[in-house]
Amino acid sequence: MNEADIFKALADPTRRQMLERLSGGERNATELREGLAMSQPAVSQHIAVLRGAGLIEEEKSGRQMRYRIRADGMAPVVDWLTRYRGFWPERVERLKTLLREMDQ
Repeated sequence: MNEADIFKALADPTRRQMLERLSGGERNATELREGLAMSQPAVSQHIAVLRGAGLIEEEKSGRQMRYRIRADGMAPVVDWLTRYRGFWPERVERLKTLLREMDQ
């Protein structure tokens, strides 16, 4: 798994919705599909992308596959965001200063 795969997986709103559903606990593919206007094969493709990006994992339970969020799946995204965390406060402060100067 790498940052690019994770960001590609998260770029799709359907996959983000599936992750949101999984944040409430394990689900099978049918439960992930509920309320979505898509076929089971399409759901399987989305699951494959999320799994390939390392965001979810699966476990066989009887005849069903159960999916859950991987605890460390978002770590590369968090690391990426952390690198830019200090950037924004400084930029916002500079913008505030500029706007105050323009008002005077």
